[in-house]
Amino acid sequence: MNGIIARLPGWPTLPDLFGWAESGLPGAHAVPGLHGIRVEERLTDGTYVLRVELPGIDPAKDVEITVSEGVLTLRTERTEETTEEHRTEFRYGNFARSVRLPAEAKGEEATAEYKDGVLTITVPVPEAKTGTRTIPVRRG
Repeated sequence: MNGIIARLPGWPTLPDLFGWAESGLPGAHAVPGLHGIRVEERLTDGTYVLRVELPGIDPAKDVEITVSEGVLTLRTERTEETTEEHRTEFRYGNFARSVRLPAEAKGEEATAEYKDGVLTITVPVPEAKTGTRTIPVRRG
């Protein structure tokens, strides 16, 4: 086919399949009306960073971030309308995502920033002490 990808009628495209892998099969959500959120996380230089795709929301009123018992939970509601010449498309719903923070993460010191449709949550994680300690054995 020389670089051309054939698409069978009725079959999902590759991006559709990736969406299923991230959010589950359509209609199979555990909670009706609750959808997944795409995230990217990394731990570098004593900081845990969670980046979240949230285009088309107002972070001041549509986002709730909580930390409880080492789990960070993000909830948001999105209502977005796209209008083109002969077509209008709505995307809306409740979205939620929970992630377990690394051990020793200081959730109470987390910060969040929203820019260009991406929410970035930063949580300090103190460096683990990796020194070796020798334990003396006493004679009994």
